[in-house]
Amino acid sequence: MLNRDEAAKPGVYFLSGINPETGRERVYIGEAEVIRNRIKGHMDRDFWKSLVFFVSKDENLTKAHIKYLEGKLIETARSIGRFELENAQASGSHLPESDAADMDVFFSRMEQLLPILGQEFLKPVVNEANKKSSLLFCEIKGLKATGRQTDNGFVVLKGSEAVLSERPSTQKYQYAANLRATLRSDGILEEKSDRLIFASDYEFSSPSAAAAVIHGGQANGLIAWKDVRGVTLKEREEMEVQQAPGGAEE
Repeated sequence: MLNRDEAAKPGVYFLSGINPETGRERVYIGEAEVIRNRIKGHMDRDFWKSLVFFVSKDENLTKAHIKYLEGKLIETARSIGRFELENAQASGSHLPESDAADMDVFFSRMEQLLPILGQEFLKPVVNEANKKSSLLFCEIKGLKATGRQTDNGFVVLKGSEAVLSERPSTQKYQYAANLRATLRSDGILEEKSDRLIFASDYEFSSPSAAAAVIHGGQANGLIAWKDVRGVTLKEREEMEVQQAPGGAEE
């Protein structure tokens, strides 16, 4: 890809992969006057698995344009919170009103194309909290979290609670501790008195990842999450298999 003529132009680029320390998807959003040269400086991070960049076919993107786009992209990705951000700060750029309008159109086209290219860090986490039948609950030590399954994993809803202290086992299995530390750093988890509170909805890769953060250590999400009747996710899945055509007979 970097051998293409387009890689010698100014534009914005996205590197994505899985952070091995937290198991979360991570993205780097950057800008460069020569895409090819800047990307080479990222090759020391071996967890980057995907590269996408955008340039203008008319070659009319200036340094101010791409800095404006970078700032807007980072701000949007941070507010959505679907991916970790490698670079959460961007200086942005002030543009004349007409140029800003043109770049907003450019941004909208990127929003449309990125999911098609397999990049979902700008895809909003759809709020379906009003669908009471889909809500699931995780309780521990008098604390309660609310969430629901999604097409991409599991969303824990704003206001949910998590334990403040982590289990000793996280010293050996550090996944939960690393993920909790990242969420606290990103402002997703906030300390309130004797607990942690989710400051916004947050989508995890699985029910178990969500439960591990809430419990402060390893947890089986299929058992930890229950519906309003107390039925676990595991029991629900077993019932769905039995009720499906060709499932187990009574």
